[in-house]
Amino acid sequence: MAKHDDAAAGELTEGGGVAVLEHDADDEVAESETVDDADDAAQDSADVRAKPKSVRTLAGVIGLILVVALSALVGWLVVRTHRVTQADDRQSQIVQAARQGALNLTTIDWQHADADVQRILDSATGEFYDDFAKRSAPFIKVVKEAKSTSTGSITEAGLESEAGDAAQVLVAVAVKTANVGAAEQEPREWRMRISVQKVGDVMKVSNVEFVP
Repeated sequence: MAKHDDAAAGELTEGGGVAVLEHDADDEVAESETVDDADDAAQDSADVRAKPKSVRTLAGVIGLILVVALSALVGWLVVRTHRVTQADDRQSQIVQAARQGALNLTTIDWQHADADVQRILDSATGEFYDDFAKRSAPFIKVVKEAKSTSTGSITEAGLESEAGDAAQVLVAVAVKTANVGAAEQEPREWRMRISVQKVGDVMKVSNVEFVP
């Protein structure tokens, strides 16, 4: 009987030993899974911390690109606006010089013809100046003898062409002429092609051509 109990005890011991080994293996697997879970959790936590940093970096880069692009656009618009304004100002000066030149040519009063002719010369340059200067004395004499007064008014003016410092302007002018002792005449419509040349900072008339 004692022998049988010892065998049973041996089996239990052996069985118990196997159970203990199996239990230890399960513990090791569970511990390994726990470690893996902890590692995964740590990795997830690191990814969570890394993502906001990456997003902030990307947002910063995009913001910098937008700032640079916006600055370039604003700079381009400023330069373009400045150039357009300069072009508009230059064209306005050209047309205004042609308008004034046409008025000077068509507004002559015999009582102060010398001053009127001098005004024409002051606003002229080049061949036109040379030609008109040669004819100015006979012209003044005729105006004074006829006691003639002419008054011009611009009806229309527009830039025809421009090249460098030279330009051509078409000017339409209505001219009223009166002589002492004679009936007042109806206004006459003239069209001129006036060439303008920049001399220093001033636009001057360089040629005058009457056109139909």
